[in-house]
Amino acid sequence: MADFRNLLFEAVKASIEAGKEIMDVYESGDFGVEIKDDNSPLTKADKRGNDKIMEMLEGCNLPTLSEEGRSIDYTERKDWDLFWMVDPLDGTKEFVKRNGEFTVNIALIQNQIPVMGVIYVPVKKELYFSCEGLGAYKLYDVESSEGFDLDELISKANKLPMDSNGRKFTVVGSRSHKSVETEEFIAKLSEKHGDIEMLSIGSSLKLCMVAEGKADVYPRYAPTMEWDTAAGHAIALGANKNVLDYTTDAPMLYNKENLLNNWFVVQ
Repeated sequence: MADFRNLLFEAVKASIEAGKEIMDVYESGDFGVEIKDDNSPLTKADKRGNDKIMEMLEGCNLPTLSEEGRSIDYTERKDWDLFWMVDPLDGTKEFVKRNGEFTVNIALIQNQIPVMGVIYVPVKKELYFSCEGLGAYKLYDVESSEGFDLDELISKANKLPMDSNGRKFTVVGSRSHKSVETEEFIAKLSEKHGDIEMLSIGSSLKLCMVAEGKADVYPRYAPTMEWDTAAGHAIALGANKNVLDYTTDAPMLYNKENLLNNWFVVQ
């Protein structure tokens, strides 16, 4: 656990510093948007965030699989038993829309399972973090990576999940991606639970909403990549939630030959 604690602390610091790089671009308004081969946007903020994370995690001496470095061949990474999974800017569409619903995602994958997750929300300065054996936490007003240690972070944070305060059964969904299958899933939940609440939000924040206790379920019947979900998956696990692969009805696994996730449900 001592090594994991140190790795968690390094990931937290890297996420905050990457968030600063991203906010510099966000506030400048000069996003430098490019369109990647998969038709998704790429901005200067993605690149600067990725560079900062790579720089800060270099001393951990672990391999890294990042959205911006996705070309690592499976023949090389298939033998990785412990590595970083990074999405320097999750929710680039939300970034371009300027709605603030984008995150920095850093996960630690051990034997295909996310055992640690850090999600930083630069606009709100909110930090979610989890580690196997420690649980999951949320901390507000996090602006600097200096002047604190991990124990101090944990002592100031809220342990997840938090009290749901008797709210209606709540489903969280994507701001930018919807599908017929998702609508059918929600219709079945309405039959079971009656009047349900719908919560729409972008990026990995959907997994955080379930972990936090603001939502009961997040059905994802649309494409995602492993780096989109790994950190949020770890945080959900830390909050005693499950992320189930729709195809196998088993926990979702990482570092597959094809990095595209199957559909899944978080609850």
